[in-house]
Amino acid sequence: MSKLFMFEKPLGMRDTLPELHQLKHQLKQAISSEAASWGYDPIETPTLEFHETVGTASAILDQQLFKLLDQQGNTLVLRPDMTAPIARIAASSLKNEERPLRLTYSAPVFRAQQREGGRPAEFEQVGIELIGDKSNSADGEVISLMMASLESSGITSYQIAIGHIGFVNALLKEILGNDTRADRFRRYLYEKNYVGFRKEVEKLPLSSIDQRRLYELLRLKGGPEVIESASKIVESKQGKEAIDQLEQLYSVLEAYGLTESIVIDLKLVMHMSYYTGTVFEAYSKGLGYPVGSGGRYDQLLEQFEHPEPATGFGLRLDRLTEAVGKTKSPVLKDTCLIFSNERRKEAMDQVKKLRKQGKSVVMQELTGVNNVDAYSAQFQDVVYYVGSNGNGGTST
Repeated sequence: MSKLFMFEKPLGMRDTLPELHQLKHQLKQAISSEAASWGYDPIETPTLEFHETVGTASAILDQQLFKLLDQQGNTLVLRPDMTAPIARIAASSLKNEERPLRLTYSAPVFRAQQREGGRPAEFEQVGIELIGDKSNSADGEVISLMMASLESSGITSYQIAIGHIGFVNALLKEILGNDTRADRFRRYLYEKNYVGFRKEVEKLPLSSIDQRRLYELLRLKGGPEVIESASKIVESKQGKEAIDQLEQLYSVLEAYGLTESIVIDLKLVMHMSYYTGTVFEAYSKGLGYPVGSGGRYDQLLEQFEHPEPATGFGLRLDRLTEAVGKTKSPVLKDTCLIFSNERRKEAMDQVKKLRKQGKSVVMQELTGVNNVDAYSAQFQDVVYYVGSNGNGGTST
């Protein structure tokens, strides 16, 4: 009698098979090396965190948290993101370190899914956090490093959309007056449901001028001319300051020589509610969803009683591997040495030499393979130690 769940996995969980695992490892190495070259130090956080600290600070919906109890009755969560745990460390173990802090990480995060929709409940993020620097140069560095990380991953065709949540919040508050209405409109923007946004505008008793301002928000996407258009529809001091910050950031990115891959999108709204300023998403050609995102979160560390500015980004390895996999050829393994029983010792000696040279070598006895040609096709080089005389032969 077979077990009902023998081959099934919990909702949203995925297996990573060898070829995909190898590609993920290569991408992690490439991004981590890039971050290290920019002066970012690696950091790790525990998989389990307290619900009342990191769980609430993460801004992930409560129903998306994986919860469990420890032996003392405390509610724990599997970490739902990496920014909140690193904020905890910055406000505690690293609070006396000189600022700015430059930290990088590579770790899985966990977000429960209510129903199967192709979305993973566990996925790996590689990213950085720049803590203690409030300047536009810090935002420019983070965005530039994200672009360099994409290129080091082998993704050369990409676009970075940049917005400012402070501008969106200021404009919605000016026109709608209360947070309940503003939250509804922000939800439409986050879901990119612009049809729903327009219908909601039609329902409200707004002046024709305010209606046009909301409709204009949906059109604020393009080059630097968008900044000028945005300044004409926002009136509050907070909104004007957000536009000024965005203009200064664009100048920083111009100095980096990166604006060809930048699009300004002032209707951009992120899932995380802790973002306070510049926000951005990275898109790779051929994918309909972002491979990474980030932004400024100047109020998050207040929740850990250590207020200071911060910005950062996270790249999703599952989406990066999908993007890179569309362009990469199958990766061949390094070397296989196929041997017969009578030449086992000779083959072992040769394998030791090759491994000392830094090569990855599979040692395979001839009788253990059903189809030698099909098996050996997986490798760049195949060395044979077969028969009772002569030296090993090589096939490439």
